[in-house]
Amino acid sequence: MNLSEVANISEDQDRGRWLDLLDLRDGKPVGIRLLIAGPDSSAQARARLKLADELADMADDEGRVSGENREICRLRNLARCILNWEASEDGQPVPFSFDAALRLLKAGRWVQEQVDDFAGSRRAFAQGGA
Repeated sequence: MNLSEVANISEDQDRGRWLDLLDLRDGKPVGIRLLIAGPDSSAQARARLKLADELADMADDEGRVSGENREICRLRNLARCILNWEASEDGQPVPFSFDAALRLLKAGRWVQEQVDDFAGSRRAFAQGGA
């Protein structure tokens, strides 16, 4: 591997990979696809910086951040890893937005875990990955 190939990893991961959300009961796709930025992407790097800024902004005078505020920041960070989606509601396509991604993540821990696992998986972003 040479330097240009190393630099290309981030660019490739910024394009994202598709994750089909799976039903927690039977493991079958639920019909929602998420385009997720890779762990070495610029998108995730920016998300981590924003997370640090939000945590600092939420800290009290002694530098502590409540558990509730940490959870808000965690979900916002995860939502920033979602670049786009294919989702519908009541038979109509739902436009992708940051707020819509947050709404999906708040729907259940099982959604959060799938997104988090995929976003952190270099294997999913390896050449020929998912």
